[in-house]
Amino acid sequence: MHTRSPRTRSAGYKTLLLALALAAPCLAQAHSETGAVGGFISGFVHPLNGLDHIAAMVAVGIWGAFLGAPAMWLLPVVFPLVMALGGALGVLGVPLPGVETGIAVSGIVLGGMVLTAARPPLWVASLLVAIFAVFHGYAHGTELPHAANAITYAVGFVLATGLLHLAGIAVGLLVRWRWGRMVVRATGGVIAATGFAFLFGIL
Repeated sequence: MHTRSPRTRSAGYKTLLLALALAAPCLAQAHSETGAVGGFISGFVHPLNGLDHIAAMVAVGIWGAFLGAPAMWLLPVVFPLVMALGGALGVLGVPLPGVETGIAVSGIVLGGMVLTAARPPLWVASLLVAIFAVFHGYAHGTELPHAANAITYAVGFVLATGLLHLAGIAVGLLVRWRWGRMVVRATGGVIAATGFAFLFGIL
C-alpha cells in the first residue's frame, strides 16, 4: 500500500487551503443576492445604478431646499414613503403602464421646477413628488432579485433614496448666495436635460 510522506501531505493541505481561500469570495458573491443581507444591498445599490433615478431623487432634495421649510423636509419624506408603496405594487406584479416614461418625465418636471425657480403651493409640490415616486418605486419592486428579502430590499432602496435627497438638499442650500442660486438652477437644467435624454432614448 502506497503511503504519502509528511511533506507530501503538508503540500496537499496547503494546496487545498489555497483553493478554498480563492473560492471563498466567489461563493460569497454568488450568494450576495439571497437573504436579508443580499436584499438590503441589492435595494441600496439599485437607485445608485441608474442615472435617471439619481437625477430625480437629487432634484427632490434640491427643489425642497429651494422652496425652504417645511418643503425641504416634507418632500424628501413624501417621496420615499410613496416610493415604498410603488415598490410593493411592483413586487406584487400589479400592472402599471408607462413606468420608464414616468421616470424620465420625473427628471424633466422636477429639474424644470428647479430651473425655472417654480414655487407652487406645498400641496401641489407634494402631489407631484408623490406621483413620480410611484414610478420609481415600482421600477425598484419589479427588479427585486430572485430569492432576495423584499422587506430588506425596500429598506435598502428607501435608505439610498434618502441619502440622494440629502445630497440634493446640500446643493439646494446654495441658494443663500447669488452665485449659488445660479448653480442650483443650472443643476436643475442638467437634470431636466437628463430626463429628456432618457425619454428619447439618448441615454
